[in-house]
Amino acid sequence: MGKFRKQHKMFFAEGSINVLDFIKGGLLPVELFAKSSWIEGNSKYLNFENVESVSEKELNRITALKNPSEVLAVFNLPENKIPLPSKINGLTLILDDIKDPGNLGTIIRTADWFGVKEIICSPQTVDAFNPKVVQATMGSLKRLSISYCDLGDWLSGIGDDTNIYGAVLNGESITETEKPKNDVLIIGSEAHGISDEVLKFVNKPITIPQAEQSGAESLNASIATAILLYAFLES
Repeated sequence: MGKFRKQHKMFFAEGSINVLDFIKGGLLPVELFAKSSWIEGNSKYLNFENVESVSEKELNRITALKNPSEVLAVFNLPENKIPLPSKINGLTLILDDIKDPGNLGTIIRTADWFGVKEIICSPQTVDAFNPKVVQATMGSLKRLSISYCDLGDWLSGIGDDTNIYGAVLNGESITETEKPKNDVLIIGSEAHGISDEVLKFVNKPITIPQAEQSGAESLNASIATAILLYAFLES
């Protein structure tokens, strides 16, 4: 089996859904390793070089999964430009220090479901192309622009007419707040919520109402994101 080509800024994806979604989205693999049956069944998508048939044993040696899939592909990282804060189009999702790869992958997949096109992450947020994140997105990663920057610097460029929603424990109930248009929604870390540096920019603190009999201290970041996006973006 051939070696991965030496090239900077690559990531790999596993599984038919993930790999094919990247290919269909125009991101061609640097290398693709798959069982012969998978190659034969998906030949119409493989009109490029560097496709290599491998055995299940060989896939077991290179997989990051406990149960390897039929295909693994190596891609160059896409170039996602940081959007201008003065030109927000639709709801932009801001992630402040999301550490768990599974949470980030689920957030990306959920954002794709609700039609969010831009996600901006703090430098401390886990890499969106971490193998565990890629796997959790189930193909959604290619359909969103995900960039990393200093959130304080970016948020300071937003105009006064833009609502900056922040998910907190003591804000306005999402059942009462107005729905966003060309605005921003900030989700904080799993352990500490929105950082003080970022929280000072929030002009619309919002809360998911909690049942009176509940004893839970908080919601998982990906679950909170799903609830908020449903409340904001469902038609």
